[in-house]
Amino acid sequence: MSSVQAESVIKSIIREIGAECNSRGVEVSETLIAFTVKAAVLDPDNAFNVDRALTKADVQQLIQSCVKKLQESTSPSLDTVKMQVHFDMNYTTRGEFLKEHKKILETRLLPIAREITDYRARTREELETLYRKIVSFILLQSGLGSPTDIAVVREATAALQSVFPQTELGTFMVMSKKDKQTQLQELTNIVTGIRLYNRNSGKGGEGIDDLPSILKSAIETTSQTIESELTKTLQQVYKLTAILLYIIGSPHPPPTNPTPLLMKHALINLRQHQSYIKVLMGDILNCVHLVSQLEKDYDSNMSQLKETVQSKTAVPTAQVYPLFVALSNVWQGYQDNVVMLSVLSNLITGLRPFFKQAVAVADSESLHTLLSEANVLTDEERITQTCGDEFKVDITKHRKAEFIFPETTKNFDQISIEFKTYCAYCLGAHDRFLLPANMSLGVLHYKGRYFGFSSKEAADVFASDPEKCISMVIAGARKSPELINLLSMHHYVSTSGTDASSLIRAPVTKRDNGTQTDTHFMESNIVKSYEWNEWELRRKAIRLTNLRTKITNSTQTELSHYKRDNATQVYLPKESETQTKRDHGTSVPTPSVYIAGLRGKDVPNNKVDLTMDIDTHNAITD
Repeated sequence: MSSVQAESVIKSIIREIGAECNSRGVEVSETLIAFTVKAAVLDPDNAFNVDRALTKADVQQLIQSCVKKLQESTSPSLDTVKMQVHFDMNYTTRGEFLKEHKKILETRLLPIAREITDYRARTREELETLYRKIVSFILLQSGLGSPTDIAVVREATAALQSVFPQTELGTFMVMSKKDKQTQLQELTNIVTGIRLYNRNSGKGGEGIDDLPSILKSAIETTSQTIESELTKTLQQVYKLTAILLYIIGSPHPPPTNPTPLLMKHALINLRQHQSYIKVLMGDILNCVHLVSQLEKDYDSNMSQLKETVQSKTAVPTAQVYPLFVALSNVWQGYQDNVVMLSVLSNLITGLRPFFKQAVAVADSESLHTLLSEANVLTDEERITQTCGDEFKVDITKHRKAEFIFPETTKNFDQISIEFKTYCAYCLGAHDRFLLPANMSLGVLHYKGRYFGFSSKEAADVFASDPEKCISMVIAGARKSPELINLLSMHHYVSTSGTDASSLIRAPVTKRDNGTQTDTHFMESNIVKSYEWNEWELRRKAIRLTNLRTKITNSTQTELSHYKRDNATQVYLPKESETQTKRDHGTSVPTPSVYIAGLRGKDVPNNKVDLTMDIDTHNAITD
């Protein structure tokens, strides 16, 4: 089956599942259905063979399985999937979000910007209309007041007239479209800076909100809200973790309702919520640091601007305009943080419906007895109890396994631990039980990956057969596909060569769109000398005709006579060499010694020095 046919079949299955859910009163999105379909294919209990084409019976079984899963109203597992889809569809990084927000703002202002750049004003009334459009554009782009407020419009018009009087519209109209857009942006920044300066001086500021105070209050409120959400989630996490540890450690665990598997699903849900809350908390802390820096920049720019302007009646534009632009950019930073905080607050609120079932499981009355017998500890307290040399892995027992420790490994904090630092042994041996690992016990390095453990015994068992333990973790992830995203297991689980990271993917959105071609989109092709008026052409023709009767005379004066070309020739400097010293050297006689009696004659050895003295040698060589 080709990729086009496979995509068509998948879309058909998604549509049938959506129609079936709607007929039963369950509202689901296409993204959630797509995730559920792939999760059903991954689940080994459904016994789908991904290596062959699905039959009609397989398709019907897949549809019924997905509809049954999507109808579960009290399933923490389904709520976790919904939470992951919601967060993936709505969350993005700060840079990407602000870039998209700016693009949306530019799209909304595009019609009025096009009206200004394409406007052809000829009368005085049309020029005034164009000027009012420019004022409205500046107000809308800067976000400082409404263009329907008369007081705001008057203040913005006065600020604009101080830098761009109405008499400059003629020069503005002959510019190219690109230059007009650039000047509109510059005028917006300058006018915004002027209005902010007047507001600080107590001479204006109509319609300008006190963004620093608003941001300070919003940050405090959002920080308190997210800390409260995290505290509530961690309380439930610690309760469920303590109860599950008590059941696992008990030789004869008592029957419980909810079941241990349901409690594990609830724990997965709460751990996912904890992970998302920490991500949002990091973004809020980033906003706090940025706002603090913006306050310093705002005060610095305002002080510098006051020193430059003071009580002067005229200030060079080259000095004051850059300060106004810098002040405008700082205010734009305030506006960006307001928007970002609003988005983060909406995300926090949007995650609340997805962990209610998990909280209900943790607050079950039937668990109160077990909770009184279990030892409820925080993650930090549990890790602290297992710190020390006696709790570390004994590397002498594992000669083939490689364990590393924080105190003996450089840049240990930069190592990426598998399964998001949860105990690899508990995930497999205890069937999807999430328990944070203690890195000080030792981290196993196996096939280029690193695994953490919650106890020395867990590390020993895992190190004895890593492949078996990892396969148990993968089997659990196939049964609970929400673990794939929570534990970043995309490289472990895949379907038919398709990366499981595509389980959550934004749907392809469609919308109506239109384009419009400008009359003269290439300004360089416009003939400036073109005239459509017949009388103007006649006037030019008469002027050329009158030139035939004119005579051009030229005279040469005595001064102009000397204004002629002149040239001189000089001798080039010649090359010359001099010698300041000469090379000289001396040599010494070569030592020469003769020893008699070396050829076997019965004569005592006699050593004769044949070396010449220096004077004799020099006399010979000279």
